[in-house]
Amino acid sequence: MTHDSRAVPAPPIDHPFAAEIAAESTGWHELVALCRELTPAECLVPGYYRDPDWTVRDMIAHVGTWLAEAETQLERMRAGTYEGHDIDVDTLNAQLLDAMQGQPWDVAWIQANAARTMMLQDWYALAERTDESAWWIRKAGGDHYAEHLGRLRDWVGELVGRPPR
Repeated sequence: MTHDSRAVPAPPIDHPFAAEIAAESTGWHELVALCRELTPAECLVPGYYRDPDWTVRDMIAHVGTWLAEAETQLERMRAGTYEGHDIDVDTLNAQLLDAMQGQPWDVAWIQANAARTMMLQDWYALAERTDESAWWIRKAGGDHYAEHLGRLRDWVGELVGRPPR
């Protein structure tokens, strides 16, 4: 299982989102470290969430698709074609999860890493801080990871603590 998350150069220290960039990096690296504790088979065990059942793969696919969506929106901001974030988050969550349903662990993992890399490139290229860019960065970056890290810590502990099958 490949877990290299060092593909993006550092942003300038005076970047308008310097604090958020640091939080995103810290959260991402904790998420990566927790996933590294699991085997690919453990990443497919239901129970990360219940009703509906989610696996770690589902959570990574969810995070990755939000990173991809944020990258698209940040790119639109840079190109001057952004139209705002008037979205139904629950509906978009369902659509994004459905799009990745049944994908193997490696596909979800690679997609999340690629989406993060592309999102960071567009984020680092932003010259100014706007309310809209801040919204997407919170929704897809460090704040979003924080929503999942507590449960991921607990679930990894449960999976790693199980006797081998």
